[in-house]
Amino acid sequence: MSEKFAGKTAPACADSQPLGSTKKPLELYLFIDPLCPECWGLEPIVKKLTIEYGRFFTLRHILSGKWATWRAKGTKAEALAKAWEWIANRSGMSCDGSVWLENRISSPFAPSLAIKAAEMQGKRAGLRFLRKLQEQLFLEKQNVADLEVLAECATEAGLDVDEFLRDMHSPGAAKAFQCDLKITSEMDVEETPTLVLFNENIEDEGIKISGCYPYEIYAELIAEMLGFHPEPSPPPPLESFLGHFKFVATKEVAVVYNWTIQEAETEMKKLQLKQKVERVPVKHGTFWRYIEESEP
Repeated sequence: MSEKFAGKTAPACADSQPLGSTKKPLELYLFIDPLCPECWGLEPIVKKLTIEYGRFFTLRHILSGKWATWRAKGTKAEALAKAWEWIANRSGMSCDGSVWLENRISSPFAPSLAIKAAEMQGKRAGLRFLRKLQEQLFLEKQNVADLEVLAECATEAGLDVDEFLRDMHSPGAAKAFQCDLKITSEMDVEETPTLVLFNENIEDEGIKISGCYPYEIYAELIAEMLGFHPEPSPPPPLESFLGHFKFVATKEVAVVYNWTIQEAETEMKKLQLKQKVERVPVKHGTFWRYIEESEP
């Protein structure tokens, strides 16, 4: 399942920790592809890890290009659609496989370049854009290689859209994507999602885990790399969580708060009655949109 590899240090190509930041003891590299439904399925666990143990690690998303490469090999649309439906049922994060039959992604590497262009407006901007792109692809069945769709994602993520569109075709975005591909190769990453963990001691081996596993597996790996079992931070009040993320799946709420899907639905329905959230049915399950309070 997990693999230790000696002689591997945190990649030099990646950005160092931000200036002025308090250095955290762990660095986590999450290798993803924006077209990968398993990466989308890991979102609830990433949220929970960040909330409970984020004070111990810096998380960097690395675009592997692996899923796009696999897609480019000519896998039949029917097989892709069927695989997506199976993954959605297993992960609890809805993804609609019929996109491959109705609105195929025209250029598998364009979404990754777009994410790198968004990151040129800051790491948080890049993560907001990634989330919007995934929502458009997995929930709305949009061709996320189309410039109009990407511009809409940029708008929803609060980016400067003109700057984003310029950066999409800039050498900077291409170079940043190439850097991610280089890190992927250096770390011998063969599939997505893959998580690689490093600690402060350069003598220690890193740990690599590929695929999707229960939350407890990732929490145990963090403890192993720290050398002790930290006390998890409690989750924020539900309304604060929703106010921060704006649009979440019932599955994400359930995982973060250790609730069953039924319990999460019940809590969200209470907020719906208070007109705090709007229910958004999707092909597999439900999402919830936070209703911003209007200015008085």
